[in-house]
Amino acid sequence: MSSKQITIVGIGPGSADDITPAVVNAVKSADVVVGYKYYFQFIEPWVSSTCQCIDTGMKKERERALQAFEYAEQGKRVVVISSGDAGIYGMTPLIYEMKRERQSDVEIVSHPGISAFQKAASLLGAPIGHDFCIISLSDLMTPWSTIERRIKAAADADFVTAVYNPRSHGRYWQLPRLKEIFLKVRSPKTPVGYVRHAGRDEQEVHLTTLQEFDPEDVDMFTVVIIGNSQSYAWNQTFITPRGYYRDSDDRDAKNKGQAIMMDSFRTILGELSHSDIPLWRLWPLLHAIHTTADFEMEHLLYSDECAVPTLFEAIRDGRLNTIITDVTMAASGIRKAACQRYGIDVKCYLHDERVASMATAEGITRTQAGIRLAVEEHPGALFVFGNAPTALMELCELMRRGKACPIGIVAAPVGFVHVCESKYMVKSFSSVPKLIIEGRKGGSNIAATLVNSILSFDDAQQLKPGRDV
Repeated sequence: MSSKQITIVGIGPGSADDITPAVVNAVKSADVVVGYKYYFQFIEPWVSSTCQCIDTGMKKERERALQAFEYAEQGKRVVVISSGDAGIYGMTPLIYEMKRERQSDVEIVSHPGISAFQKAASLLGAPIGHDFCIISLSDLMTPWSTIERRIKAAADADFVTAVYNPRSHGRYWQLPRLKEIFLKVRSPKTPVGYVRHAGRDEQEVHLTTLQEFDPEDVDMFTVVIIGNSQSYAWNQTFITPRGYYRDSDDRDAKNKGQAIMMDSFRTILGELSHSDIPLWRLWPLLHAIHTTADFEMEHLLYSDECAVPTLFEAIRDGRLNTIITDVTMAASGIRKAACQRYGIDVKCYLHDERVASMATAEGITRTQAGIRLAVEEHPGALFVFGNAPTALMELCELMRRGKACPIGIVAAPVGFVHVCESKYMVKSFSSVPKLIIEGRKGGSNIAATLVNSILSFDDAQQLKPGRDV
């Protein structure tokens, strides 16, 4: 072991209670302490009367490091101090780089400290309970283009994000830009905590939301922490769950299929471009993406306001007791147990013996004929389309003529001919609650899962799908 040594220590955020015993002992035994002059006030009780203090101003890091090596090479016991943890935006990387540059035989020892973001997190509650990252907005040595790329990556990846050096007199626009980037992919209700002078007499602790967060309220002595999609505020406490209660929820699931579906829904929720949407739209959207693994559903799923809860109330009140589908595949995907629980009949007329003759006689498709027959017998049913645009167009025509008055419509025909037009047609009937997969996409599986979202809407608030899987 070399007799020449530099000990780098993190002195914590500013409170004597947050300085580790190892750091205190290093300072007590130092011949020379090197650091930014502002930080000496925090270690003064342990600096010996014979110790030489080398203190400099801001932006003098290289000079301080050089002096540390010069004293260490003379055999002095040198301690270099940094606030927080010296390895996080502190002196440790510079000391190692300078050792390499000088090819020095001085031994480097590093004692960790409590970082500012850790202290801030403890004051806010538990905001970093899951994966997190730290980003400095200081562009003195890092190009802004690189910083912005990292901000976008953190926002997209749903990291809890701690922000260092958020704002200064000359750096006034970077934090508003960060907020703008996060708002593109995070809910406006995402918790944001910021702590000024963490652990010091001037300490201030604030909890707000991403939308309400005002960058003007922070300065260089502030650490900002932005939550992820699972973070929430409760009793003025900022919490990012690790997932222990999720495990409990999974154990409460009635079967393995439901547990898997619940976990899938949580995954989808975390990856949505914007999860801050009303439950009446979120619930069918989660079902649609779960069935298709297609996040374009965020843009393709159209729902009349409160269509799902409106139709669910009709089920509970007994007003919705029949579901008509255009094809048998759509009918087969609707959960039988849920229908039995509510006394709902699911019917498809496609293979009714009357359909073929009607289709031939009228020169129409079999699905059109099936819808004509269904309207004659069940004009007020919930009509569900997962395949045939001609069937949907037939229903629209019958509605226009007053022969059909469906309680609701799920419109997800798929294909290239008349598909978009059929959806435009049904969308014009504003008085009928509707769910529509816009554009060319659709299918019986999507149509069925949207019906299942209606049947299970009483499970939506707890985000526990799959009771009848």
